[in-house]
Amino acid sequence: MKKPLSSPPMGWNSWDCYGAAVSEEQLLINAEYMRDNLKEYGYEYVVCDIQWYEPKAKSHEYNKFTELCMDEYSRLIPAENRFPSSKGGKGFKPIAYKIHAMGLKFGIHIMRGIPRQAVHLNTKIMCGGVTARDIAQPFSVCAWNTDMYGIDARIKGAQEYYNSIFELYASWGVDFIKCDDIANTEFKPHDPYSARAEIEMIRKAIENCGRDMVLSLSPGPAPVSEHEHLNRYADMWRISGDFWDGWDRLLHMFELCNRWLPYKKRGAYPDCDMLPVGRLCLCSGGGRQTRFSENEQITMLTLWSIFTSPLFIGAAMQYNDDFTLSLLTNKDIIKMDQNSYDTRELWRDEKGALIKAMGNNCEYYALFNFEETAKEMSFETDKLYAYEMWSGENIKAQSGKITVTVEPHCAKAFRVVDS
Repeated sequence: MKKPLSSPPMGWNSWDCYGAAVSEEQLLINAEYMRDNLKEYGYEYVVCDIQWYEPKAKSHEYNKFTELCMDEYSRLIPAENRFPSSKGGKGFKPIAYKIHAMGLKFGIHIMRGIPRQAVHLNTKIMCGGVTARDIAQPFSVCAWNTDMYGIDARIKGAQEYYNSIFELYASWGVDFIKCDDIANTEFKPHDPYSARAEIEMIRKAIENCGRDMVLSLSPGPAPVSEHEHLNRYADMWRISGDFWDGWDRLLHMFELCNRWLPYKKRGAYPDCDMLPVGRLCLCSGGGRQTRFSENEQITMLTLWSIFTSPLFIGAAMQYNDDFTLSLLTNKDIIKMDQNSYDTRELWRDEKGALIKAMGNNCEYYALFNFEETAKEMSFETDKLYAYEMWSGENIKAQSGKITVTVEPHCAKAFRVVDS
């Protein structure tokens, strides 16, 4: 069985800034930035997102039915033109070695299943007498990417194929797997959790490979009704579709988080998705800054952290400005993310919200202002002072309440302890 994680994972993922086109150079630039600026705060995973096996990838869009890089056993391997150190059958091992030498961990994105290319060519797998065509489910396909067929768990060779790819990833030194097209309910309304058997095969393959790996399931929204299965087999799972920098999307995340609050357990973590801060979309005309205002970014980090979501940065971090770096390195907010529990939404309406969580010898409160103008907001407490974690202020209670002015689209986050 999987080992429970002691806290939500923290790191960086290449999707928001490089789409499907990330290169070896870009991965290592961001790893170096993490080593120099973020490692001491708990960020450790450097994750190469989708289609690292696609030589012609160039944006957030996918080339349909394109040729993929694959070994003789139907296993996808890095495209050498994008990851030159992979030449000679080395795979991601040289990159993982460099990232490990920085004191960090390395992760990759995979799609569930087996390459369509392997099925159409009927190539062999590492199971005697069985081919890719034998184990594929031809009607189990991704609605938004043409790379893979699902795998029929009932067929001889299915588990063996998953075992073989995870043995390969273990040999490369992979520490984190983001598995896609496996937890979503939006694209499969008649069978929203149809990949249950593949999730179980993947977990078994991780346990068989001899290397600890975090298993992250995407995209969301994962079905709340499957919370027991997700907690048992995954380490983190998306509760939303791809999250981008729009205020309406951020407001909707409050509802998605609230649905999961009764089912959260320490050791496995519902995931709000990457943090679209800083410089994004570099594969699309030179990129752009996040559309979130500074206030909205504070709201986002506060919600993610009091919900104990994994924290994965979406920015091309080498372009981070002072505000972005300060946002990501607030030790008090990170401590809330890593250690809080028993999160409860005390109230929420169209104007704002109040969320409470417990911490180590403290209580956390977060006030959110959804309106377009600043306003006074408050919460009740029997303590004398509350420490506001973004400003660093100690605020004295008056008549059993902490009352503050919250800027529009912004948040205040408090740690309350016995005085």
